[in-house]
Amino acid sequence: MKIKNLPWISFAFFAIAVGLYPFVFYLVDIHNHDKGLLHSKPAELVNSTIWMTIFYVHITFGGIALLTGWTQFSQRLRNRYLNAHRIVGKIYVISVLLSSCAGLYIAFFATGGIITAMGFGALVLLWLFTIIKAYTSIRRLDITEHQKWMIRNYALTFAAVTFRIWTPLFIGFILPNDVLDSFRATSWLCWVPNIIVAELIIAKMKRKPVYVNARS
Repeated sequence: MKIKNLPWISFAFFAIAVGLYPFVFYLVDIHNHDKGLLHSKPAELVNSTIWMTIFYVHITFGGIALLTGWTQFSQRLRNRYLNAHRIVGKIYVISVLLSSCAGLYIAFFATGGIITAMGFGALVLLWLFTIIKAYTSIRRLDITEHQKWMIRNYALTFAAVTFRIWTPLFIGFILPNDVLDSFRATSWLCWVPNIIVAELIIAKMKRKPVYVNARS
């Protein structure tokens, strides 16, 4: 394994690992408040059929988006399996559309109040907007714009990963005595730096290839 491939391997590893995580909820007792994301939720919310249904839509299709989206950035896979690239792309678009719409509803009940709700709300609105832009640009056969919007969109999809990195850091070390403030901070930190990195990548597109070349 070449050292230069480590960033790509790490990127794919976290996308797959966190993409599979939501499916744990199909295997555990969802009413047990010690289970991950539901730990901070009140019993009346967890016992709500509407909230739980939308919650499942959000995490399931968000997981599918994470699991499928990273493959779209491999130039080698795209060139070798173009039809598969298009099929996976359609699955990704549908997954983001469903997960972002469900996520907007979920954001209203975010732990930490209005600041957290605004953080996650802004995330899902941008997530929805960027996938629409990515889809409409490829429909116009504007590949360059499509690639730019996909970079932005997957940066927002990857917020599911960075949220799980920032949250334990804040709760364990930065703000160990204030869980609510930790959630307020990570609701923004999980995606704002991501989109900044995406813009930096896009700014370099004139000098470097857009997609990561995943070579073994």
